[in-house]
Amino acid sequence: MSRSVWLSTARGSSMPPWEGAWCRLPWRRRSGGISWQSPWKGIRRRWLISIFPSARRNASTAPFFQNGTNQDEEDRYIDHLVKDTEMGADSPRLSSAPIQAVFIGGGTPTSLSPENAGRLLSTIQRCLPLANDYELTFEGRVHDLVPEKMDVWFRNGVNRMSLGVQSFDTKVRQAVGRIDDGETVFSHLQELLSYNQCAVVIDLMYGLPYQTMDVWHKDVETLVESGIDGADLYQLNVFEHSDLNLAIQRGKLPPAAPTQVQSAMFSFGKNYLDAQGYKRLSFCHWARNNRERSLYNTQARFGTHLFPFGCGAGGHVDGLSTMLDRRLPAYEKAIDEGRKPMMFLMNQSPNAHLKEDIQGQMNQSRLDLDKLIQREEKLASMEFLGPLWEDYGLWKHNGYLYQLTEANQFWQVNMTQTLLESVNHLMGEETEIQHRRIAAQG
Repeated sequence: MSRSVWLSTARGSSMPPWEGAWCRLPWRRRSGGISWQSPWKGIRRRWLISIFPSARRNASTAPFFQNGTNQDEEDRYIDHLVKDTEMGADSPRLSSAPIQAVFIGGGTPTSLSPENAGRLLSTIQRCLPLANDYELTFEGRVHDLVPEKMDVWFRNGVNRMSLGVQSFDTKVRQAVGRIDDGETVFSHLQELLSYNQCAVVIDLMYGLPYQTMDVWHKDVETLVESGIDGADLYQLNVFEHSDLNLAIQRGKLPPAAPTQVQSAMFSFGKNYLDAQGYKRLSFCHWARNNRERSLYNTQARFGTHLFPFGCGAGGHVDGLSTMLDRRLPAYEKAIDEGRKPMMFLMNQSPNAHLKEDIQGQMNQSRLDLDKLIQREEKLASMEFLGPLWEDYGLWKHNGYLYQLTEANQFWQVNMTQTLLESVNHLMGEETEIQHRRIAAQG
């Protein structure tokens, strides 16, 4: 079974009810079970996630912006995050097996000062049992790619950079609050690549305001020209109450591309990268070479244990889910008192293993429906979906399992949600069929 840890570099007040430091907290089910004081045996994989949901400037496409930063607050927060990590270092759950992936993300950890980035990264190296082939991802923005920062990141073990480019077109970037123009972005990426110290991965979004089909073609072509090691192609969803939707409604920005146009954009991006020899790692992620492995992103959807550290971090271990306090003062107070600052602790669904299997497979545009039904006979009623959805052109059986067609890969999220709701219904869980409008772009 896989496992994970979540470190958060966010800065968040009432105190949570759970007592005891991380390394003393048992995390037992009511019926008993293995505590965090007990080492795992015979388990091959674990994962560490570090989240930094703070940003110096809020991009209008980012839903996770939470705590702004100033230097004094950042220094104090990293003091507490380092202590949080040190408190957990001796826990048998963390020390009994190698950790294969560390993800520092959720906002802009690249905005950390070189000193604080070095403190955090050196603590990870010092306190956590990283596997020889570990993946350590540092997420952020291209604007922060300066030598004094990059030197610190690579000196302290970062071997994968994940950067939110969104578009190389200057007008499109400025419309969604990005700082640098397209030429500067390309130049910074080349400087990062010149270090030859890490896999470089970027996010592009399709459907942004001012992003015509011609602009999108140029974005994807520039991605290939840049020589970066991997990329995600994400659909823009304009949420009803977002700043972006408000700007569109007020006429400050043109409408985002409607869903039909976004589908055509996805199709172009997929086919262009496939034609250039990129390897598909998930329905929205491509690798140019074997340097980009996307270990965390690939495995996290298969129910990997997630150990949380830091303000607002969430995770799940041994069938229990938790989130650490999102309020910075409450988080820091708990750490000062030697407690893990949990905001809640609850049982996962008893059918989580089935849902995680579906999510993991569908993330890779496939589903072995027969094997899923063999695992749980109550799901036999789902068998009819196979030929039905094949008749609709949503997927095709390859003799072993179902593979999503190109047209339906764009709708992968919707299809996955339908499968999960079917599992809930057939397994007797409370079911709420989602008929709500997801996004505002139409």
